[in-house]
Amino acid sequence: MASITRASVSMPSLSTSVNQSQRRISGMNSVSFPVSGRSMIPSLRLQRGLQVCCAAKQETVDKVVAIVKKQLALPADAAVNGESKFAALGADSLDTVEIVMGLEEEFDITVEEESAQSITTVQEAADMIEKLVEK
Repeated sequence: MASITRASVSMPSLSTSVNQSQRRISGMNSVSFPVSGRSMIPSLRLQRGLQVCCAAKQETVDKVVAIVKKQLALPADAAVNGESKFAALGADSLDTVEIVMGLEEEFDITVEEESAQSITTVQEAADMIEKLVEK
């Protein structure tokens, strides 16, 4: 899975079955799409401010979702996914600290304070975890 944040993306070499309006994405906050090899995006023009990153495995996202639900005492059927923002789920700064502590315990990692303060969504937390686990 790849994510594109705050950018304009043009993919002119996509197949002719895709019309022009579907090949250009502008002014978006976040876009995610599956990537299965280089043939998925044959040509990608990167413009200033573009950030492309690989998203965490679904298993990691699911574990983060479970920890967030537990820490915020959300019902099991609460809609929480990678794009869910902690603040939108009702988390304050103390809740966010407790979420990070739960993540550290579950994944046996240490999150630096600077990194912990920059996490605002489930996906950001999962991506950070996978980077730390790789080290």
